[in-house]
Amino acid sequence: MREPLLWDIFCRVIDNHGDLGVCWRLARDIVARGHRARLWVDDASALAWMAPERPDRRHGVEIRAWPEDDVDAPPGEVVIEAFGCELPTFFVARMAGRQPAPRWINLEYLSAEDYVERSHGLASPQFHGPGAGLTKHFFYPGFTPRTGGLLREAGLLERIETFDGLAWLAARGWAPEAGERIVSLFAYANEQLPALLASLAEQPTLVLACPGPLQPLIAARPGLRSIALPYLPQDDYDRLLWACDLNFVRGEDSFVRAQWAGKPFVWHIYPQPEDDAHHAKLEAFMARAALPPAWQAVWRGWNGLGALPASLPGLPQATEHAMRWRAQLAAQPDLLTQLRGFLGVSS
Repeated sequence: MREPLLWDIFCRVIDNHGDLGVCWRLARDIVARGHRARLWVDDASALAWMAPERPDRRHGVEIRAWPEDDVDAPPGEVVIEAFGCELPTFFVARMAGRQPAPRWINLEYLSAEDYVERSHGLASPQFHGPGAGLTKHFFYPGFTPRTGGLLREAGLLERIETFDGLAWLAARGWAPEAGERIVSLFAYANEQLPALLASLAEQPTLVLACPGPLQPLIAARPGLRSIALPYLPQDDYDRLLWACDLNFVRGEDSFVRAQWAGKPFVWHIYPQPEDDAHHAKLEAFMARAALPPAWQAVWRGWNGLGALPASLPGLPQATEHAMRWRAQLAAQPDLLTQLRGFLGVSS
């Protein structure tokens, strides 16, 4: 039998809920499909709650500190540079000296913009420096068949369909009262929070608030209850999304998981105030997903691109849209399946 391939994944933490979350899911999926994964990260502290298992080896993934000096670690067959984090030069030199040379992938950020289809799979031959002779390829996640798809582990949708959300919430003491809708809230700092809470309070609502800058600012009011949640392991956070009627998510990792949940959601995109590039990314996704206009207004308001509507649109139409959109995404091969095909890795 062919030996399992070793995949090296390099991650520098900018937002540990997003960058590390994506890399951790990818590493887990690689191991689940019979290969080996080694995750090099400059700040693994979030794994204490994201993956609360043995600190040196979680789900079969080997965790290594980001190397500041040369290490005696031969590169694997595949090396993934997550989000353009720039590999250590000595590791690149080791890659160049390996025979056969590793396949080098720059896993890019997720976007629905048109350039993703044009850039996906492009090669970048290295003519100079420690990696001379190697070729890096750019691999873009995305929402269309001309992109690399989205992370989706085997059997995910089947587990969602058989999940009892109310029972799961009740077992944790987070059950709604009779007639309450259930809303999860995970967001960056947001001046629109008071307006959002006022609109949610128009009907009985339970807000399950994830840790973050908004959690301590949520106060109970008539029509609105809130529960401050602890940090959740990734699998439990996913179940939270499946259990809620409406999800407010942020960044990249929870954004993707909200789409697989098949529930209405509102995305708080990572702000890039230096050039407002996040505005175009937000608009591109809303257009790509054909988000209903009433919900587009909510998304723009929550992201500071207009006033937040005084009342939220109804959930039934949004639920139908979320299910259609999920089915469209699920018709495409998942990201790791596409990446393995791109690399010619059949097993």
